[in-house]
Amino acid sequence: MKRHLLVGKLGSTDDPTVSTRTDEVRSDVQLLNAGGMAYGVQTALNELRKFDVVPSEIGIDLLALGALVYAADTRIARATEAQDGWTREIRISLPVSDVATWERARPVINRALGFLSGDRWEIEFRTRPLGKGRLGGDAPLLNTDLRGVNLFSGGLDSLIGAVDSLAADERPLLVSHAGEGAGSKAQYLCHAALKAKFPRRRFEWVRLPMVFAHDLAEGVGSETSTRARSFLFFAFGVAAGTALRRPFDLKVPENGLIALNVPLDPLRLGALSTRTTHPFYMARWREIVAALGIDGSLSNPYWAMTKGEMVDACTDKPFLMTIADKSISCSSPAKLRWAGYAQGHCGYCVPCLIRRASMPDGDPTEYFLEDLHQRPLNSAEAEGVQIRSFQLAIARLRDRPDLAKILIHKPGPLYDHDLDDQGRMAGVYARGLEEVGRLLDGVRTRPR
Repeated sequence: MKRHLLVGKLGSTDDPTVSTRTDEVRSDVQLLNAGGMAYGVQTALNELRKFDVVPSEIGIDLLALGALVYAADTRIARATEAQDGWTREIRISLPVSDVATWERARPVINRALGFLSGDRWEIEFRTRPLGKGRLGGDAPLLNTDLRGVNLFSGGLDSLIGAVDSLAADERPLLVSHAGEGAGSKAQYLCHAALKAKFPRRRFEWVRLPMVFAHDLAEGVGSETSTRARSFLFFAFGVAAGTALRRPFDLKVPENGLIALNVPLDPLRLGALSTRTTHPFYMARWREIVAALGIDGSLSNPYWAMTKGEMVDACTDKPFLMTIADKSISCSSPAKLRWAGYAQGHCGYCVPCLIRRASMPDGDPTEYFLEDLHQRPLNSAEAEGVQIRSFQLAIARLRDRPDLAKILIHKPGPLYDHDLDDQGRMAGVYARGLEEVGRLLDGVRTRPR
């Protein structure tokens, strides 16, 4: 087990004095290259400039912080670097445009990251080196007519969010993080379908293509859990919002069952369950934005809706059903390649099951495990383990419906929300499980 320090540097002359502590491994990350900001950030900034939008310097700082968090999360293996096999100790040193402003946000950033990934994070800020006072370039003379920002992952929920925003003529800027192949392909396919459907609606789309070398931390393997990826995604969304130069709302579309992500069984506690859009994490991001003096906020318009309710309430459901198969929901679409198949939906992971349950009539998606009823599924293998967990959770709640009000508190605190909101969360949890229960009615699971 080792502690890790990532030092972000702005150019070859940036040689900060950052002391390395006992048992701490230092990795320097050069955030600038000959073309500007490194690791895909400049590519995204150049695309934004084409739309006459340039992030503020605080927004640029936020992108740099998101990059370092993503680098640490994906290039420091938990198996070898964590004392307990999960919790890593990560310190980040970042040059920023205004240290005093970032110091105000530091406590809540550390708290948000710890909740998100289950690691111990320590973020430190220092002044940018001389000559690096402005990295984003001059802002356009005229304000853009884009009005808000939508996260656009290529998933079904984000597709519904985009359809609803475009139907309401909200003039959104769609932002994406370019991840693995299936997700990236889905983003392109969904965007093309939206362009064809709404040719007269004002909106734009920008992607952040970010990858890091696998040897970023010398002698350390990469990590596949990517629990902190959403920090980069949110950072990009907020940075894009600062470019609008008006009060903005960053919409994070996610159904309430996934947002709460109540463990299906007692073994799925803590950071083993993703917390990307959990209400506590969303509230901390609103605090971060306020502490940084950014005139914007974050919201999930669908926090009280199941995925099926989102589908049914979509402003243009007939259109949605013609393009739903272009979106991707699978937790790991690349895993099918190991079986010799193309990337796609496995049909048996948690997101696939929730997706299937949301479209009981006429789901156009192709699933690797197409028929859940054809034979008993092995609950000791991937094809049946999540299904069996759902069956147990559904049976438990059917036996004791009152448990919903208790179980929603297991993934994290809900004190940012009043009792009425908590009651709605319990409701969406119960309805979401019943939605999946209808899908799994008659499905057989057993160990082999």
